[in-house]
Amino acid sequence: MLSQPYHLYVERTDATKNMARYYAMEITTTLFGEACLIRSWGRIGRRGQCMNHHFKREEDAVALFLMLTRQKRAKGHRPCSQRPH
Repeated sequence: MLSQPYHLYVERTDATKNMARYYAMEITTTLFGEACLIRSWGRIGRRGQCMNHHFKREEDAVALFLMLTRQKRAKGHRPCSQRPH
């Protein structure tokens, strides 16, 4: 069981470069009780790619989550008002 929810959805857009990207992450628990960091990314409005990382300890998943969050914000990704469905 996770101690708190971890969700992130950010976008990076630049009309001059025809750039419209999204990046989403969340940490969940698997059926076996392991922490799983689920990442998805791609062009806004399209199905993107997905990657899952499994960890025995929640702290390891949170460390990767925070590191990736810092990287995305440094590259210009910003939170948006609503996440697409």
